Amino acid sequence: MFFSHLASSYFDRIKYEDGQKYYLYSEVWTEYAQSLLNQIFFYTAIALVAIIIAVGVLVHFKKPEAFKSFARAAVAVACGFAVTVIVSMLALGYAKIAEKGYAEYPEILGLVLVPFTVVGGIAILGIAAAYISSLFNKKAFKITCLTVAALFLAAFIATFICLAVYSSHGTAEENNGAVITVTENAVLYICAAIIIALIVLVAVFVGRNEKRGFDSKSISYAAVCIAMSFALSYIKPIDLPQGGSVTPASLLPLMIYAYLFGVRKGVLAGLVYGTLQAVQDPWIIHPAQFLLDYPLAFTAMGLAGTFTKIKKLDKLPQVQFALGAVCAAVLRFACHTLSGVFAFSEYSTLDSVWAYSLAYNSFVFIDALVCIVVGAIIFSVKPFVKQLKAIQAGALIKPKAEEPKEITAEN
Repeated sequence: MFFSHLASSYFDRIKYEDGQKYYLYSEVWTEYAQSLLNQIFFYTAIALVAIIIAVGVLVHFKKPEAFKSFARAAVAVACGFAVTVIVSMLALGYAKIAEKGYAEYPEILGLVLVPFTVVGGIAILGIAAAYISSLFNKKAFKITCLTVAALFLAAFIATFICLAVYSSHGTAEENNGAVITVTENAVLYICAAIIIALIVLVAVFVGRNEKRGFDSKSISYAAVCIAMSFALSYIKPIDLPQGGSVTPASLLPLMIYAYLFGVRKGVLAGLVYGTLQAVQDPWIIHPAQFLLDYPLAFTAMGLAGTFTKIKKLDKLPQVQFALGAVCAAVLRFACHTLSGVFAFSEYSTLDSVWAYSLAYNSFVFIDALVCIVVGAIIFSVKPFVKQLKAIQAGALIKPKAEEPKEITAEN
């Protein structure tokens, strides 16, 4: 029934004249398809989480020795669901771009869409290549990781340069009805630099005793968490007009990754995820605004692991997670608010652009609250907490160097 409605909605809007295809309405089919799939994926995700938790608890009490096998199967099912969502919604996203005619503009296609697609492709294929190389030997794994990191960094810098060129033409501001003054341009770069410095300082200070480097386990979990967060971010019960949305805990997998593997790895996973977010739904009018709204805003999710190693809270993982999630949300809120004030001031419907940006971007805290509530439920289920702690014990804490044995002389 669903596919027949979807197909009919597509063919009903096509009119043929002289062998040419004409669309009766603009953006009708992609909007309809995205809305319908959004609802289907939303309820499927809720049902899937409920079933996994219920079955997991049952397996833990009835057959605890099989819980690890169940966990692997649950992850496989979740990944399959994530891939289905990503492929479906990303295809519709590109179809929508084509319908709007953006692909017909060379500067948008060559300086925005193509660079971001390349960066996203490198991120996805790079994670897969790193995992495959880890199956052979450590040397191959190390070389692959360094190569992928270099390619991703080069592609990211090239994309930023393309955005600078795109912004210098004024096309971005004209297409989005925005005007960025010289002062606002300078402040945007200063704000981005301050946020970068803050994230680096927190990652260095908080993560000073964490394990360094990535191994196959940390990369595998990063890939799974990024994929799940990316898939859930397409499901938007609340979607705001100038960007931003409230999702069914889409950032929760990234936050849990930071909780398990530490702030440093969480920050890097957030950087990859934030870049992919720009591929999903690009709303870009300025290079520094891109940094604030995408990579930096989601790199902040790595701060969810800030309170993981506080021993006084070891028996309260819900509190550890909630405090970290609040820190991540505050920094993300700051990124979006600064971007709104200095890049999207023309969209303000209030006399004070600060009041408008603060109010508009308050959706961040609603989104974070959803993550905290769902996270609190997960961290209250003892079988899952036990499994998470087992992963964390081997992945987060840096082993202490063995103390030299005391040599004593026998008299």
